[in-house]
Amino acid sequence: MKQSPSDARRQAPSAEGVEEQLFRLYVSSASPVSSRAVVNARHLLQRYLPGRHRLVVLDIARHVAAARSDQVIASPTLIRLLPLPPRRFIGDMSDTERLRISLGFEPILGS
Repeated sequence: MKQSPSDARRQAPSAEGVEEQLFRLYVSSASPVSSRAVVNARHLLQRYLPGRHRLVVLDIARHVAAARSDQVIASPTLIRLLPLPPRRFIGDMSDTERLRISLGFEPILGS
């Protein structure tokens, strides 16, 4: 079943009853920058939100309507849909410190 952007904005509780953070990453499958963005986003989310996030990766060429609905103008673009307000990040997600701060993740001590 295809999920519309408006459906994605509803809170989705995880198995433990903790609300998940929902992210959508738009990429271009032919781009090395997009490949790095996928790896970097997965690593960041697993590190700071283990078991409490959902990342949906969409190829912008195959999901044109969703990209248009989400107002994506560049690739790669990471969108945090939940919790509100939505946040957008463009690029290969390699500046993890800027992402961490922008997303409000606390630093992990001892790393």
